[in-house]
Amino acid sequence: MTSIKPHGGTLINRLAEGAERDALLDEAKTLRQIPINTWVLSDLDLIAVGAFSPLTGFLNEEDYVSVVERMRLADGTVWSIPITLPLEGAEDSLRGERVALVGESDGVVYAILDVESVYRIDRRQEAVNVFKTDDPEHPGVKKLFERPVERIGGSVRVLNRPQPERFNEFYFDPAETRRLFAEKGWNSVVGFQTRNPVHRAHEYIQKSALETV
Repeated sequence: MTSIKPHGGTLINRLAEGAERDALLDEAKTLRQIPINTWVLSDLDLIAVGAFSPLTGFLNEEDYVSVVERMRLADGTVWSIPITLPLEGAEDSLRGERVALVGESDGVVYAILDVESVYRIDRRQEAVNVFKTDDPEHPGVKKLFERPVERIGGSVRVLNRPQPERFNEFYFDPAETRRLFAEKGWNSVVGFQTRNPVHRAHEYIQKSALETV
C-alpha cells in the first residue's frame, strides 16, 4: 500500500457487509425512510469508500459551521465544501433517531443514518464563503439555492452502492488505487479531476503533468 496517508490520517470505510448488512437491511424496514436524490447518493458513495475521508457521514451542525466559516472541520482538519444532507421540514425530534436513506427514483435502501444533528443553514452565507459569490448563474450557487435550508447530519452505514451504467471496469475505490500503486511500484502519481468529459485543454494539462512528474 502507498505510504501517503489519507486526508485526516485514516482511510474511511462505511460499507456494511455480510451478517451486519443483512441485519441492517432488516432493520431498515422498520425505520423512517428519507428519500435521497442522485446528488446526495453520489456524496453518500464517496463517504462509503473513503473518498471523503475523514468523513464518516453527513456533516453535523458544528462541523458545518466550522467548514463554512474557516474551511476546516471542527477538529481542525482542512475541509472546504460542506457535505450535507438536505431534508425539507426536518424537525428537532429527528435527533437521536435512526433513519433509512432510500433512492427517490429506485426505492433502493442505500444506507442507515444515525441522526446526530438537525439544523438550518444560511444559503447566502454558504454561497459567498464557499463559492465567493451569490450569483445564481454560478452552477454551485444555483444548486445550493435549489435545496431546502434544513439539514440533518450523522454517521452512516452504507448497505448498497449505485452501479455505473457504463465503464464499470474503470472505476476504482481509494483502497483499490492504493493497492494498484503499490503493486506497480509507483512512487509518483498524477491526479486529474474534471466535471465533464476531457477536452483538448484538459488533455494538454494531463500530458504536461506526466512529462513534468
